[in-house]
Amino acid sequence: MNKFFIPGPTKVDDEVLKEMIRPMIGHRSPEYAMLHEKVIGQLKKLFGWENYHVFLVTASATGIMEAAIRNCVDKYVMHTICGAFSEKWAEISELNGKRVLRLEVEWGKAIKPYMVKAILDTERVEAVTITYCETSTGVLNPLKELCRVIRECDPEILILVDAVSAMGGVPIEVEKWGIDVMLFGVQKAFAVPPGLAIGIVSERALEKARSVEGKGYYLNFEVFEKYSKKNNTPTTPAIPQIFALSKQLDRIETEGVAERYNRHSRMQKLIEKWSLEQGFEFFSERKFRSPTISTIEIRKGLKVNDLVNSMKQRGFILSKGYGFLKEKTFRIGHMGEHCEETVENLLKNLVEVINNK
Repeated sequence: MNKFFIPGPTKVDDEVLKEMIRPMIGHRSPEYAMLHEKVIGQLKKLFGWENYHVFLVTASATGIMEAAIRNCVDKYVMHTICGAFSEKWAEISELNGKRVLRLEVEWGKAIKPYMVKAILDTERVEAVTITYCETSTGVLNPLKELCRVIRECDPEILILVDAVSAMGGVPIEVEKWGIDVMLFGVQKAFAVPPGLAIGIVSERALEKARSVEGKGYYLNFEVFEKYSKKNNTPTTPAIPQIFALSKQLDRIETEGVAERYNRHSRMQKLIEKWSLEQGFEFFSERKFRSPTISTIEIRKGLKVNDLVNSMKQRGFILSKGYGFLKEKTFRIGHMGEHCEETVENLLKNLVEVINNK
């Protein structure tokens, strides 16, 4: 039974895990080129990325967050900030010497399109960053509407999206919404062991990268593209993770992408119903709750640490809140291989633990 409910990494199915013990192959061999081509082809077909460059990067998703800034911003970038990880992206820009314009909202709140418009009506920036699902709060920002308002304000602005805890569990129409760079790691809703990140890059973003100086080598989109044309990567890739990803993409194709999204939505609704019945409040705004992560405020009379430890004794691994929310909330990751049955079992045990307090 799947009892790993943190917001990532997620439980890996045995069938996927076994792919990581395949005999090693050389990363410059024809065998690797075939594997690389298969994985990229599957990703493009399954998620509608045919008109985008898709890069496999041996790094955490934070690496591509930095790559997006180094390649797509010469001087001035606007960051939308609603929690710890959207704040981290702004810090990355500052550490790379970029001028940062911050649009910040209270943790638990979503970034609204009118807020973005109010700033872009008076400021001209090269790019805007959006964190689709803020892992620290469970907020799912209105990405489609945010992309639309950015395009209406200035069609030249590049849209950079952190989809780390959303991709694979929430629909994202990259081309239709006009996203230029989207990034995520495979260890969350894709349910593959960590160590591999994926960057989806538009031709517009790649063209911008050609004019930006100081990109370095390891995170350089131009270098990625050069090797991608040969079905390869600039440096040694995480081959075991790519074997695992290939198998997982086969499984996703069998399940169906739409059904995978629906399954995640159904799990979120179960937790929302349970929280209402048990007197718990979601930390995130009602209309902006993620299908992959639920951040829940601890109920009066309970302590987060006690709740998490008691559930661990039963074999269920949950997460405390992030940052200053550590003692105020707990987080349930319901993504990847989870289904209604595993979530119902979790909630049943949560009730028993709470009633024993």
